[in-house]
Amino acid sequence: MSTGLEFTEAMVGTWRKPGDTGDRLFRFDARVETPTLLSPFGTVVGDLTGTLIAEGLASGTPIMGTLEVSPLRNRRLHYSFTTVADDGHRYRFDGWKTIRGVHLLRAWTTLPGTLYDEDGDVVGTAITRFPYRTTPSFIAGFRLRHDDTGLEDRRWAGRPGRIEVWYDTLTDPRTGTGLWLHHELCAPSDGSAPSGYGWLALFPPDGSPELVRFGPAPLDQGQWFATGDVVAEPGHRSGNVEGATWKLTYKDDRPPLYTFPHAAWRHELLPSAQIVPAPTAAFRGTVTVGGRVLELEAAPGAAARIYGHGNAERWGWLHADLGDGDVLEVVAAVSRRPGLRRLPPLPFVRLRLDTVDQPRFGLLAALGGSAHLGLPDWDVTVRFGSRRLRVRVSQPADRCVAVEYHDPDGSPAICTNSERADADIVLEHRAAGGWVVERHWTLAGTAHAEIGTRP
Repeated sequence: MSTGLEFTEAMVGTWRKPGDTGDRLFRFDARVETPTLLSPFGTVVGDLTGTLIAEGLASGTPIMGTLEVSPLRNRRLHYSFTTVADDGHRYRFDGWKTIRGVHLLRAWTTLPGTLYDEDGDVVGTAITRFPYRTTPSFIAGFRLRHDDTGLEDRRWAGRPGRIEVWYDTLTDPRTGTGLWLHHELCAPSDGSAPSGYGWLALFPPDGSPELVRFGPAPLDQGQWFATGDVVAEPGHRSGNVEGATWKLTYKDDRPPLYTFPHAAWRHELLPSAQIVPAPTAAFRGTVTVGGRVLELEAAPGAAARIYGHGNAERWGWLHADLGDGDVLEVVAAVSRRPGLRRLPPLPFVRLRLDTVDQPRFGLLAALGGSAHLGLPDWDVTVRFGSRRLRVRVSQPADRCVAVEYHDPDGSPAICTNSERADADIVLEHRAAGGWVVERHWTLAGTAHAEIGTRP
C-alpha cells in the first residue's frame, strides 16, 4: 500500500477569446490525488479531476488531467486538463505557476494559462488566482490517501460480538428487475462458533418480490465469505440453494466510496461502518429463483460491505445510481449504545459528482444534517459549504421484502428492503435570493433503499 495526498483547490479568475474587449468568468474546482507524498526537491504528478466554468464555453463541465508539483526542481506547478464543453467539442487547458522571484506568495497563488481546441489552436487565455478566503478549508482538506486493496477481504479475526456483511444490489436495465444479494458472518457475543447466512431477493416489476434464504451454516476457512455452495469473492458471487441458483461477476474501474469517514472503516472507530468497494459496478451472469430466470448483462449496481458490533437501533440506507459515474450513498442511523438510542438519526452522505466526492467533511455534515425515517417514505437533508442536498425516498409496500435476523448478542432486527424504490434528489447552492437548484435527479423504480427497525 502506497501513501499519497488528496486535496481540493479552487482557482478563480477571467479569460478572453482572441478579439474580446471584456473579461469572462473562468473558474475551476479541482480534486487532486497524488500517488506519493509531495517532496520540495522532487517532482510528483497527481491526477486532477473536477469541474470548469468558462463563461460562454463551459457551464460546470467535468475536467480531467494532471497536476505536476515540482517547486524546486522545475520551479513550477503545471496544470493540464481537458473538458468536453457545452458545444460538445473537447478543449485543453495548459498553465503553470512559476515558483521564482521575490513575490513568492503571488507565484504560488497566480495561475496563467491557455485554452486550446482539438486542433491545437488557441481559443483563449486565462488568468486565475487562489481565493484567499478559502485558505482554512484548503488547508483542512489535505489528507493522506491510501491505495486500498483487499476491501472485500474478510476482516473478522476471531473476536466475538461482530458481524461482517458482503451485499450487492443492482437493477437489470432490460427488464427493470431489482436484485439484492446479502451474505453475513455473525460471531456470537458468547464466543461460540461463527455462522454464515444470507438471502437473495428478486424485485420484478410485474409481480411481488421473491426471497430465498440460506444458512445459518458453518463458515469455510478463507479470505472471503464461503458457506456450503454460497461464495462471495472479489468480482464473483455464486450460490446453489433450495429454490435458487446464481452465478454473477462484476467489474468497477472507479475508486471505492467511503460513506463513513475513511478512518472509521480502517481503524474501526465507530460501533459499525459501511463502505462501497464497487459503487458503480456492472454485473453480468444468470440468476434463477423458482421458475424465473434473469440474464444480466452490464446491469448497474454496487457491491458494499459492513463491519462492526451489530446493526443500528434503527436506520435508513439508499444507493442511487445517478448516471455517468455519478452516485449517491446514504446511511442514516441511530446507535444502539446506551444514551445514544434516543438521539435523532445521524445521516452520513457521500455524493460522487463529476468524479469528486462530497461533502469534504462527512462527519460535520452528518452532525448538522437531519433525517426522518419511516415507511413508506423517509427523507434526509445535509448541508456542506454553500450547498444543500435534499433526498426523499419512497418504498411502496408491494415493492418491499421484510427480513428478520439477529445481532451477535441475539437481539432481533428487521430490515425492509426495496430494490425498486423511488428517490427524488435535489442539490442546491446558496445565492443572494435563497437556495437555487443546481442538479435534480428523479429515480423511478431504480433506487435501492432500506429501513431497519427493532421488533
